[in-house]
Amino acid sequence: MKKKIFAGLLTLSLLVLGACGQQEETAATSTSSTAEENGEVTIYLTRHGETMFNDLNKVQGWSDTPLTEEGEEVAVDLGKGLAKEDVNFQSVYSSDMKRSVDTAEAVLDGLGEDNEEVHEMKGLREAGSGQFEGESLDTIDEKQAKEAGYDSYDEYEDDKRKTDEDEWSWLANAHYYADQSGYAEGADKVQERMTEAIEKIAAKQNEEGGGNVLIVSHGMSINVMLADMTDKYKGDSLENASVTKIHYQNGDMEVESIGDTSYLEEGEE
Repeated sequence: MKKKIFAGLLTLSLLVLGACGQQEETAATSTSSTAEENGEVTIYLTRHGETMFNDLNKVQGWSDTPLTEEGEEVAVDLGKGLAKEDVNFQSVYSSDMKRSVDTAEAVLDGLGEDNEEVHEMKGLREAGSGQFEGESLDTIDEKQAKEAGYDSYDEYEDDKRKTDEDEWSWLANAHYYADQSGYAEGADKVQERMTEAIEKIAAKQNEEGGGNVLIVSHGMSINVMLADMTDKYKGDSLENASVTKIHYQNGDMEVESIGDTSYLEEGEE
């Protein structure tokens, strides 16, 4: 009788061990499959099309003026140029500002993919310029200097240049330090939230198998982020609807190109 009980227990133990081994093998296969599904992500980071304040040469920041007719056209041209290169997107993101969302939708229209959803993210918005928003770029310098406690803009500029900041980070900080409203953002904050947003988008797409992602953001914010991201950055102004291409794979980001306008040229043909 004892032998039968022992034999039964031995058989049960073997069955349990076999089931555990099968579960471990299944889990390992699942993990391996997930790792294989993770793929490289290519980000097409785009500045929005021309706006009314761009045309009027005014500081824009969080002030959300509409795209001009030319701004809409250039965004559609970008979509057409991307279509000629057989570029399609697995996901599309923009800042939560209307000029950015409208640009993304116009690009998709040019691509012939206007049914694609545009996901809005606050972290992608332009640097806030506080009380200086809406000011003419031709007259703002002296006002900034005065608010910051300097006698002249030259004195202000000379003092700030000692920080060795890139042009766009310096400009963001110039607004920030002189602003009395509390709404302006410093370069560090802009860089942090932009990078965090881009990494979050890329990681999500990476987990979903990789592919191309269109992201529409803003000139100063993109510049400030790039200045801290790559040695390829030279500080040049980004044209409206230009493309900065970034590759992402399992936590690593590499900038391929900055401010590319070749897609626009193809779309205009």
